Amino acid sequence: MSGQVVLVTGASSGFGAMTVRALAAAGHTVWAGIRATAGRNAPAVADLRVHADEHGVDLRAVELDVSDQDSVDAGVAHVLAASGHLDVVVHNAGHMVLGPTEAFLPEQLAAAYDVNVLSTQRVNRAVLPHLRARGSGLLVWIGSSSTRGGTPPYLAPYFAAKAAEDSLAVSYAAELIRFGIETTIVVPGSFTSGTNHFAHAGHAADTGVAAAYDSRYAGLVDQVGAKLAELSPPDADPGEVARAVVAAVGAERGSRPYRVHVDPADDGAEEVNAVGDRVRRDFYRRIGLADLLGPHDG
Repeated sequence: MSGQVVLVTGASSGFGAMTVRALAAAGHTVWAGIRATAGRNAPAVADLRVHADEHGVDLRAVELDVSDQDSVDAGVAHVLAASGHLDVVVHNAGHMVLGPTEAFLPEQLAAAYDVNVLSTQRVNRAVLPHLRARGSGLLVWIGSSSTRGGTPPYLAPYFAAKAAEDSLAVSYAAELIRFGIETTIVVPGSFTSGTNHFAHAGHAADTGVAAAYDSRYAGLVDQVGAKLAELSPPDADPGEVARAVVAAVGAERGSRPYRVHVDPADDGAEEVNAVGDRVRRDFYRRIGLADLLGPHDG
């Protein structure tokens, strides 16, 4: 399906920046949700304009701070006013944190949960009334293989938040299908190059506790990144995540995949998700709610 209006959150860098460009190249009208468009992310906005002009695509930035409901509401209202409607939302905004779990303040865990989970709820509450009224639409959730696959230490707040996001996506899928709104969950593995996930990761605030862990786990923070990099093949391309989103958006209604794994390191998430999704499908059938499963669920 070409020529759709798509909103992508967290589009200033990483998977988001790749995705908006790939979607625009596929012929869609793409809104790149970016916070601080007139401030620290102004260069990213300028790059988008240059890219759109050079390639002749419909790619625009919209101020969208997913941590602020007023900003989300205003951003979505702007998209609807300018484009007339919205077809697809890509929940991409997220932030990684790295360090011993005990050393993170509770407020830091709450912040990780906010940007990775609550942000999707803010966006959904802004866009779903429109999609439900139209009786169609697609939510694409950018998840993480960490929710089901190998989970190395020192990434617990991020892993926990992404697991919560996945659970939210699964529940929303069933609750929206009768409105004609489809769901695709894209599950990237650990791409240690080509994105800023590790370079821009947050760190634990309690340095004293972190130092205590370093006395027993010296260098583990660096080891985690290095070992994940070793697992990833040299030709691993984070652009595959963007291409998976483009394929889902471009597929005909009723043929879109429920879950797509893009995991060159193969940490086991695809195998575990296959079991979990099968159990969920079987349970829905047992309780007489099979119609809440999408045609390509699992």
